[in-house]
Amino acid sequence: MRPARPLVLLALLALVVSLGACSGSHSARAWAASVCTTLEPWRSEIGSLTSRTQQQMDSATTPRQAKENLMRLFTGAADASEKARAGVAKAGVPDVDNGQQIADGFTGSLAATRDAYAKAKSGIEVLQTAPAQTFYQQVGQVVQQLQTDYQASGLDTSKLNSTELQTAFDELPECR
Repeated sequence: MRPARPLVLLALLALVVSLGACSGSHSARAWAASVCTTLEPWRSEIGSLTSRTQQQMDSATTPRQAKENLMRLFTGAADASEKARAGVAKAGVPDVDNGQQIADGFTGSLAATRDAYAKAKSGIEVLQTAPAQTFYQQVGQVVQQLQTDYQASGLDTSKLNSTELQTAFDELPECR
């Protein structure tokens, strides 16, 4: 019997795609467009990494291969998250009420996401691949921790009420 693969990972990584957003002191529309343009390649990269990893996990025949695949996934996701964080930081601050708090919320969320992936990579890195059953159980624990850390990194939009930004996010094609 083949050990169970950490399919929870795929569901977790799909949550990443749900982050939305959008740019120094710029109008709400300009900031939203900049942030959304920055986040689109990030979402695509996370989706691509997840898809490739799932394909590799389905064909992996050894825990060592699975470990290598997961390490690539988490490294790539952490790197992509840092690139997105830097891009959103470059977007500056929206010219809306609480603009600095909003900009900080977005960059903070992406930094926490980056850190969650880096922590998962470190967790996988130290795992022994034998026995296989133990390895896959421990992978499941790392993925559960990643899910917890990822959920904690989410942006609390209830504190970031900006009618101008919400309208921009809803109307701009870059944000769809």
